[in-house]
Amino acid sequence: MIWPFVAVGLQAAATLPPIERAVRDGIARGVFPGAVVIVGRRDTVLLAQGYGHFTWSANSAAPRPDSTLYDLASLTKVVATTPAVMLLVDAGELQLDRPVRDYLADVQGSGKERVTVRQLLAHTSGLPAYRRFYQEAKDAAALRWLVMEEPLRWAPGSRVEYSDLNGMLLGWIVEAVSGERLDGFVRERLFAPAGMTETRFLPPRAAWRRTAPVGVWRGTPVAGRVHDQHADRLGGMAGHAGLFSTGNDLARYAQVLLRGGRTPACAPLFREATVAEFTRAAAKGRGLGWEMRDTTTADDAGTRLSAAAYGHTGFTGTSLWIDPARDLFVIVLTNRVYAPRARRSITELKAIRGRVADGAVDLVEALPSGSRGRAGSAPSC
Repeated sequence: MIWPFVAVGLQAAATLPPIERAVRDGIARGVFPGAVVIVGRRDTVLLAQGYGHFTWSANSAAPRPDSTLYDLASLTKVVATTPAVMLLVDAGELQLDRPVRDYLADVQGSGKERVTVRQLLAHTSGLPAYRRFYQEAKDAAALRWLVMEEPLRWAPGSRVEYSDLNGMLLGWIVEAVSGERLDGFVRERLFAPAGMTETRFLPPRAAWRRTAPVGVWRGTPVAGRVHDQHADRLGGMAGHAGLFSTGNDLARYAQVLLRGGRTPACAPLFREATVAEFTRAAAKGRGLGWEMRDTTTADDAGTRLSAAAYGHTGFTGTSLWIDPARDLFVIVLTNRVYAPRARRSITELKAIRGRVADGAVDLVEALPSGSRGRAGSAPSC
């Protein structure tokens, strides 16, 4: 059922289920105009719900878990690029502890010869968090050259510094090793076997009407074009941003990981050991590609997910958390960047996502005791 946006008074809101109350608070506070929330386990979905609207207009479309496309922003790193690396590792074509320069000869700069693929994934490469390359680069080739030439700020492995540059480099490594464009590689090797039929870079114009807008241009909502300026300059496809997907497709992906790397047909997509390696702590607060449920660094995962949980967020207002110990995943998709009315929309969104994650644990704990916690990674097939 898709819930239309309605004004909910404080007394009425107090009677709503915790997840719905949290999301409707976000709409009422002007953090986002609409959202999709999905909570599930490796073999079932407990909640799949849309709330609000695409824009602040009650006449705009209502988000749907099955068909509304969201600009995932940095979720691209863990829904496309990181699993692409996993596939190449499993195939023996990519080694995590090899220097990046072995795969990308145009990486330049002192000390960069020591940066490894593993350090890119763990965000310990020594590269800066962000640079506005799009202000200098006229095209994709110029932007790539700037990334390749960017000097290290710290010694490789010496500190964690989350950086889009790491994601860009990983995307180019996937292309160099596979001999394919990133979008084609993940479409055939990942999305198709996982049943993720709605996940893609560069959504066609026909899909824009069901894409949650991420901005306004001359009074018209903008949807279908990537929000991230570096991904846009790179042609709409990059290792750090650019992917679009639906809530249902992300649920399918989360279930693959909770099954230890098995598809809905129970075929192995990743080695179970590879899933385990990428989703455990590799550096402070970080796995390989993923953020870990570390209370000192993860401030949007609530208080009740286990220490084994891992996840990621996207600047546009998207998030995915997976808890293998509780056999649980939580997806929150919003278009926060569409004309937010809240002054501190990021801060407020983090709190809302935490409340949703805690509410997801409530859903699991309300299940019969024999089916609450199925720790381990053996597939249920």
